[in-house]
This record gives sequence, C-alpha cells and structure tokens, in this order.
Amino acid sequence: MPSQKDPSSHSENSAQEPSAHNALEAAGIDSAAMSYPKNPDFENGRWFPTWRSYQGDLDRDPVGINEYLPPSKSVLLGVQHTFAMFGATVLAPLLMGFDPNLAILMSGICTVMFFMITGGRMPSYLGSSFAFIGPVIAVTAYAGAGFNDNLSVALGGIMACGIIYSLIGLLVMKTGTGWIERLMPPIVTGAIVMIIGLNLAPVTIQGVSSNQFDAWMATLTVILISGVAVFTGGMLRRLLLLVGLILSYLAYFVMTNVLGFGSPIDFSSVAAASWFGLPTIHTPSFDKNAIILIAPVAFILVAENLGHFKAVEGMTKARVTPYMGRAFFADGLATTFSAGFGGTGVTTYAENIGVMAVTKVYSTTIFVVAGVVAIILGLSPKFGAIIQTIPGALLGGASIVVFGLIALAGVKIWIDNHIDFSKNSNLIIAAVTVIMGTGNFSLHLGGFDLGGIGTATLAAIVLNALFNQSSEMKAANKLLAK
Repeated sequence: MPSQKDPSSHSENSAQEPSAHNALEAAGIDSAAMSYPKNPDFENGRWFPTWRSYQGDLDRDPVGINEYLPPSKSVLLGVQHTFAMFGATVLAPLLMGFDPNLAILMSGICTVMFFMITGGRMPSYLGSSFAFIGPVIAVTAYAGAGFNDNLSVALGGIMACGIIYSLIGLLVMKTGTGWIERLMPPIVTGAIVMIIGLNLAPVTIQGVSSNQFDAWMATLTVILISGVAVFTGGMLRRLLLLVGLILSYLAYFVMTNVLGFGSPIDFSSVAAASWFGLPTIHTPSFDKNAIILIAPVAFILVAENLGHFKAVEGMTKARVTPYMGRAFFADGLATTFSAGFGGTGVTTYAENIGVMAVTKVYSTTIFVVAGVVAIILGLSPKFGAIIQTIPGALLGGASIVVFGLIALAGVKIWIDNHIDFSKNSNLIIAAVTVIMGTGNFSLHLGGFDLGGIGTATLAAIVLNALFNQSSEMKAANKLLAK
C-alpha cells in the first residue's frame, strides 16, 4: 500500500476479478478503498482538503467530509454530536473514579486536536474510552464510588499507552495500513471488542449487588434505557443513555429523597459549586507495573478504531484509509495529552458514527463545533457537581447496557465481515480469546501482569498469525501471479 504521505498515489485500476479481490482482502490490501472514485478536492496533496460550501438538498443529498454548512445549521448539528457522546463520555470517568467535568473538557479539546492533526479528513469525535476501565480498576484497586485515590498511577499508564499508540500511528503513516489489517483482521478485532465488554461484566454486577435496593434501582435503569432504545426514535433514541439515566435519576430521587427508601441524593455540593471555573488538574506518576498493565490497551484502541474508520469509509465513500496513520497518531497524542492533565484516555466514538449514519452529514467542521460545546460544558464546575450526584446503582445499571452493547459490537464485526466459523482456525481464535478475556485469564511477563484484556488480545493476534496468515498470503500470491 502506498505511503500516507502520498494518498493520491493509489491505483485507479480497480477492476479486479472477484476471487482476486477476496485474496487482496485476505492479504490485508484494501482494494475496497481503492475502488472508490477519486475526489480531487479531498485528495489534493495538501494537509487539509479543499473546502467547499454545501450546495445540495439536505433532505436528499449527503454532506461530504470537505463540505461545510451555514453557521446556524452547523451549531445545531454540532450540539447534537455533543449530546450523542455525552452519556458514555461521562459514564467512563465515573466508573474509574476520574473527574467527569475534566473528561468532558478534555474530550472537547482532543476532538479539535484530532481535527487539526488529521487535516479535517476523518469525521470523528474523541470521547472517554471504555477500554481503559478494566486495567485502571485493576491497577488502582478502585472501589467503584467517589474519587479514585490512586488516580496518578493510572494517568501515567494511560500516557504510556498514548505514546505507544502515537508511535503505531507514525509507523502506519510511513508504511501504510496493510500490515495492521493483516495483524488484526475482523476475526481478531471482533473478538477484542467483545472482550472489552465481557471482561467488565463481573465488576459491574458486583457493584450493584451490595443491597437489594441498589440492585432494583440498577434493574430499573436497565429497563428505562432499554425502553428508550426500543420504543422511541430519531434523536431521542440516539440519546438512550442520557435520557435513560435522567429518567432513572428522577425515579431514584422520588424513592429516596421523597419516599425515604435508600440513601438520599445530597445536593449540597451543587449549591456550593460556581457556574464557571477550571476543573482540578491531576498530575500523573509513572509506575512500571501500571504501565505494563495499561499500555497494551494501545492495541485494543488500534483494533477498535480500525473498525470505526472502515465504517466511516463505507458511509462516506471517501478514501480515508490513506489517512488512517494520521488518525492513529492523533488519537494517541490526544490520549497522552488528556492523561497528562488528569483526563481519561480517548477514542473515536461509535455513537457519533451512528449520528452520521442517520443524518448523512459527514462534514468534519461539525465536529469542531461539537468540541467547542464540550469545552464550554467542561468549564462549568456546577455542571460537574450535578454529574457527581448520580448514584452508583444507576451507573451500574447503565454499565450493564453499555458493556453488553460493546460485547455485541464485536459480534457485529464478525457478521458484517461474513466470518466463516466453519473454519476451525476462526473457531479457535474466537473461542480462546473470548473465554480468556471474559474469565480475566492473565499471564505475567517477568513480574508484570498483562491483565485479562491484554492477555486475550495477545492470544488473538498470535493465534491469527499462526493459523491464518500463511494460508491467506499463499492464496493471494497465487491469484496475483496469474
């Protein structure tokens, strides 16, 4: 594959026979991306594309990546993206004991940073990554409520992860994406995404099982979020986490503060908080055990974002694959930056990709607006204090839904890519990876613990290399030689 420094050097000859096309895919050569028509405005050889004012009909025509809308429409669509990411970006830091206000502020800054580094060619929002939850909880022994007293060592590990991820991005910029796609084909990425959700299930269930009141409130939260997802439509459905949490919060307030069941919500911190101000900055510390446990999350982020970027390419029909190295580098740099000030690791968000799929608006300028809105919210301590009053039982209920959806997203990767489970190699890769990750099977390298997700990710990559790579490359070379 050509270097990302020269995206326009892709061959225009895409008339491959079906069998050769499949062989190219098996070998990690992105022939699908090569088949998309070249857009001279998008692939202009400069860092940023050539921007064009949108001239189509919003009810019928999609908005391209390098097109922009009038300010009034851009603001509305940007706010929509902010709300789409909101539930998960707030939930992830709360589950790890981070400051959610700081996480929102960092997500906004990092999204704008991502836009600049990718040259406005990757429509994505960067929010708090759930891939860090398991390793962070393991490193810090976080109890699941309140501020994480061991936050600093987790921040050091996340920074190390971001640096590794950035280096992977630089390597992809130099060498292309073929080796990444060979290293992590859909059978591997699907399994990795699945275990991110399954690995966290025991922690979630234990957190809401301390007493029956909390267990019932968590169950109510699951029912309400599920109801919004199934029985509503449009934007309301896209905000299922946010709307479901608001409804369960109101129900909890009535049950505790009004009727006297359970522990009431304390609003004293909300009254004392100011409307505007900077969140508290936290300094990282670097512990080698924490780094060894958290740093491998970089490979999970590569697998997760590879799937996201392919989804974006399929929706937009724009050849974004040549710019994937920039995106990896930008996400890694943003993760390092966020953790350096006390924020969570960040990743591109499927929620916002879902919004694009519905609206058909792919303009990256919309994400700059969304990032600015998030920065404004992150600079309000009163807003952060309100978030901190959310009871742990409700967060546990939301976690059950979120982690379940993450697990099923891995299954969807398999389905979308037509993974053939009649092949024993695919069966073994999936079976071993999923059970290792779910059971938190962990290997040690020297005195260092890889953790369940890290061990399962390593197993998936190694097993795929052993079982699939040699046969696929032989098949590709045989067909290409004809």
